Amino acid sequence: MTSHPNSVAAQRFPVVVVGAGPAGLTVGNILRAADVDCLVLEAETRAFIEQRPRAGVIEEWAVRGLERRGLANTLLERAQLHTECEFRFAGDRFRFSYGELTGQHHFVYPQPLLVTDLVREYADVRGGEIRFGVQDIELHDLESPRPSVSYTAAETGQRHVVECEFVAGCDGARGVTRTVLPPTTTVSRHDYGVGWLALLAEAPPSSDCVLFGIHPHGFAGHMARSPEVTRYYLECPPGDDPENWSHERVWSELQSRLCADGSPPLTEGRLIEKRVLDMHNYVVEPMTFGRLFLAGDAAHLTAPIAAKGMNLALHDAFLLGDALVAYLGEGDGSGLDGYSETCLRRVWDYQEFSQWLSEVYHGTSSGDEYRAGTTFARLRRLFTSPAAAAAFAEQYLGTASAY
Repeated sequence: MTSHPNSVAAQRFPVVVVGAGPAGLTVGNILRAADVDCLVLEAETRAFIEQRPRAGVIEEWAVRGLERRGLANTLLERAQLHTECEFRFAGDRFRFSYGELTGQHHFVYPQPLLVTDLVREYADVRGGEIRFGVQDIELHDLESPRPSVSYTAAETGQRHVVECEFVAGCDGARGVTRTVLPPTTTVSRHDYGVGWLALLAEAPPSSDCVLFGIHPHGFAGHMARSPEVTRYYLECPPGDDPENWSHERVWSELQSRLCADGSPPLTEGRLIEKRVLDMHNYVVEPMTFGRLFLAGDAAHLTAPIAAKGMNLALHDAFLLGDALVAYLGEGDGSGLDGYSETCLRRVWDYQEFSQWLSEVYHGTSSGDEYRAGTTFARLRRLFTSPAAAAAFAEQYLGTASAY
């Protein structure tokens, strides 16, 4: 066993979860519901993770997975239900009623609210151990039957060691769990070559559904977050400085890229968030290393092009939580053995759909007449072919990769 100098006596938990996002907290809640002890370690404060702006679109299969595990009560009471989206291009507007095609819908529920629900259920209701503000997390002996995790407690500066049987790496792309993967791990990456200016506006939604603006100046998106706040996206050069986008420029471009015959102007408001996201994806294979199991953004990133990231994190968490319970409670290791392969099937499905949708969003602004032509061909087919519409609806809702 690796030594841990200057640390207090080791504690023991069957599972240590690194990261208190949707994936980590869902795993923790599944374990606690089965009376399995676990420890969640989080570098940020509780107040921070409950306010951090992130995704807000959850697919119905994911909500039903949360509901079966007793984790969706507040979500089901407060979430908005969306059954349609609208594409706007060439001055026209085209409604796409995916609810009619599939009988399912999206739930719009901002990630900070879901995290708030999950951490309350885990820590306050189910009595799970969670430590916030921890620093200098290190993982030890992951290829042995007795791995351990060490960290520094923020309030005391003291070094702590936790011995465990498994580590769940749910700490995102920049977390420590990604740094310990062996050279045999494959990380596949794709750069879309565009940026998105991500905006939160203190303004009510200007439509009752998600809007996708396909425009020669670049893509624009409108997504409701609450009755008072709307998420907007504007395509921009990768690495652009948000300060290049004044209030006036932002709203001018949004009005232009999302305008369509018969639609009223967007309702404008104060911009309360403004940051540039460089559109890229990655996939880590396999999602396991010894006793370490990755989940969520630690294992894969899907750019917000198709609003899939939080859904994939929940899918990982359902599989991992259930597999850990089966092993620790019944000695059944089949779920853990098949975890990476099962997760990656959905991951690659979502990656492919994101790539397809990116061409629709960005083809007309690429400066390439060929790409622009194929973009309009895809859009025409979507609204004239029932088979194409049904296929898109399945992928958009994730029903083609049923859990």
